[in-house]
Amino acid sequence: MPNSSVSKKLDQSKKHPIGLYVICFTEMWERFSYYGMRGLLMLFLTTQLVKGGLGFDTKSAGIIYGNFTGMVYLTPLIGGWLADRYLGHRKAIIIGGFLIMFGQFALFATHTKSMLYLALLLLILGNGFFKPNMSAIVGNLYDKTDARKDAAYTIFYMAINIGAFFAPLICGAIAEQLFAQKSGGEIISYAYRYGFLVSGIGMVLGQIGFMCLANKYLGDIGKHPVTKSSNTKKASDNHPLTHQEKKRVASIFILSFFVIFFWAGFEQAGASLTIYTRDFINRDIGGFLVPITWFQSLNPVFCVTLGPIMGALWIKLSKRKQGDLSTPQKMSIGLVLLGLGFLLMVGAVLQRGSAGNDVAVKANMLWLIGAYLLHTVGELCLSPVGLSMVSKLSPPKLASFLMGVWLLSSAVANKVAGMVASVMDTFTHMQIFGTIAVGSILLGFVLLLLNKKLISMME
Repeated sequence: MPNSSVSKKLDQSKKHPIGLYVICFTEMWERFSYYGMRGLLMLFLTTQLVKGGLGFDTKSAGIIYGNFTGMVYLTPLIGGWLADRYLGHRKAIIIGGFLIMFGQFALFATHTKSMLYLALLLLILGNGFFKPNMSAIVGNLYDKTDARKDAAYTIFYMAINIGAFFAPLICGAIAEQLFAQKSGGEIISYAYRYGFLVSGIGMVLGQIGFMCLANKYLGDIGKHPVTKSSNTKKASDNHPLTHQEKKRVASIFILSFFVIFFWAGFEQAGASLTIYTRDFINRDIGGFLVPITWFQSLNPVFCVTLGPIMGALWIKLSKRKQGDLSTPQKMSIGLVLLGLGFLLMVGAVLQRGSAGNDVAVKANMLWLIGAYLLHTVGELCLSPVGLSMVSKLSPPKLASFLMGVWLLSSAVANKVAGMVASVMDTFTHMQIFGTIAVGSILLGFVLLLLNKKLISMME
């Protein structure tokens, strides 16, 4: 429930509050920071020491990547709980932002494995405080029944993808082009550390914006712990959950379980697909070698361009006699589309024929672009819908905690994604891509079969 003079004005206007755009600005720079770093991480880990990396083998790098990205999505469960109980959303965001900044700058200074682990730990802890509380504040700007809430999360998601779009382009160009050392046209040393530095600077910009504007445009929203807020605390908050609330919470857990499998495949973008792109995709366009990280900008640019179209589609469907598709139905479509995207990667493997690990034989980049396109449409069917669902179904006293539960699915998924990348030298690409494709499509149909039961739980 809105809890300040700022929120009281929301009922008097159909426009979104300025506070939403403050949150979007901050989130955009945090996502710039994260995706700039993530786009370089596997490359930094697996590149030889003399070429600007840390010299890990693919298996070890995949395990580190999986553990790191998994923990990045696990700690929000703790950060959300601490914010709900003790800190308040805004204080948690500020703590998290500073930890992320220090983590990025530590990566810039990394030359040893111990320094690497310290940097990754700071990023993990920072994200735990930052991520769930940003999403929770968006929901707190609106009443639970406010029709603008879905649109607000769509705007929020667009801000995420704007940051995610520019990050690989800028950080990748710095690491692989502008600051890389070349000899005779060949790169002899990559500048990954400078990419991390730029990621840290992006986080600084986001924090400055938030600290300067939050008091003015958010009022008291997020200032105090939910359990201690005089404006949001009700007698019912101290009572046990009702039967219907328990069913709603259970539905969040069930859908979060299915989402694990979606993100495990989707997050191959930063793991196995990055390695495959580096070694087996033809990146030459008229003599220009497209930086590997640039392909990771395909997803956010597709999100930004297709997001309004998908939003219009949901609105059009909602006007039908039978209404819009349910949340489980949309998520099942997302899983199927993920599987179809990996079928295109199977096509890339087939194009290379029996070349195996011969890096001289390349697949057409259109296979990869098509896969990212299908994955993005699948994401738009699943992620914004899921954020809105959690906000609507969560009991007020568990809002940030359950947002953390939703992100927990990404923690498990990223761990699995890293494990998949670590076995790329053990299994063939056909086996990896084919298994993900078939598994995702089957799970999509299983979720579709559970649709009616889940709708009754979410009522």
